[in-house]
Amino acid sequence: MTDFPDLDTPCAVIDLDCVDRNIRKYQDYCDLHGIGLRPHIKTHKIPDFARQQMAVGATGITCQKIGEAEVMADAGIRDILITYNILGVRKLARLRKLADRLTRLQVVADNETVISGLANAFAGADRPLEVLVECDTGGGRCGVQSPDDAVALAKMVDAAPGLIFMGLMTYPAAGGTQKVEAFFETAMAGCRDAGIECPVRSSGGTPDMWQAHLSPLTTEYRIGTYIYNDRSLMARGVCGAEDCALQVLCEIVSVPTAGRAIIDAGSKVLTSDLLGLSGYGYVVGHPDVAVSSLSEEHGILTYDPATVPFVVGQRIRIIPNHVCVVSNMLDEVHLTRGGVLERTVPVAARGRVT
Repeated sequence: MTDFPDLDTPCAVIDLDCVDRNIRKYQDYCDLHGIGLRPHIKTHKIPDFARQQMAVGATGITCQKIGEAEVMADAGIRDILITYNILGVRKLARLRKLADRLTRLQVVADNETVISGLANAFAGADRPLEVLVECDTGGGRCGVQSPDDAVALAKMVDAAPGLIFMGLMTYPAAGGTQKVEAFFETAMAGCRDAGIECPVRSSGGTPDMWQAHLSPLTTEYRIGTYIYNDRSLMARGVCGAEDCALQVLCEIVSVPTAGRAIIDAGSKVLTSDLLGLSGYGYVVGHPDVAVSSLSEEHGILTYDPATVPFVVGQRIRIIPNHVCVVSNMLDEVHLTRGGVLERTVPVAARGRVT
């Protein structure tokens, strides 16, 4: 394993060969099953990767916030879905400006207040804004609670000036593919009865990525983490360690006692996300070592005191529990191919949370 001695630690090192495999493998799956792929860029936040995903066959990209979408538009991406309720005069003004720069912009809504704001902002626009109704199919975040509620909002969008109803969107709980299918089926029937077309049915989630075809009513799948993968997906059996493209390179800075070592990556890099796991990452090459606790700048490794796996100054790699939030902690990442450092790039949409 390459230590990259010229890089300061802690830092994120990304294996481009692995990225290429991950992108191609899931695009091939979607192509096989006739599913449109709309990758979520909140995982990588890097325009070059978004362009690569689209070049391989993605229909467009997904962003969570307007700020992310603005960065991607600056980079020439022209088909964007923002999967977050957009509220307020300032944000709606930004959204209107963004729409003028894109070939296609879609947003979501799960309540009348959001729809009214969107309609006011896009009244008189040259092109209507495409709106999907967000549905809660078990994820327990935003989303209408029943198919009847979805139909009611679809009618509101359909009647609103400046808007066009395009379909349904959900982010289900892991294992919830069949609930998505049932919800979509009932809501689509209600839309048909109301004389409203529902061409887009958008679902997503990397944990169930290989089950997307089990919801045949789903027309597109939104997925983000797959480009890098992480420990949470390893734990679910979705991928192996060899499929994890982003790893945190860090250094042993102290071995104060038997069975305990300290690394220079704490919660400001690895983050505090557990996602139901024990510990804060997977130490590559040392499966019996736990990243047992973190403070802001220190990571605590614990292991069998009878062993001596580390020495001060040694460099190790950690696969984070949740790679998406790690991306947002870093100004830049280091891209490698074949074990050779190719270049360092900024995480362009880092911190774009509005």
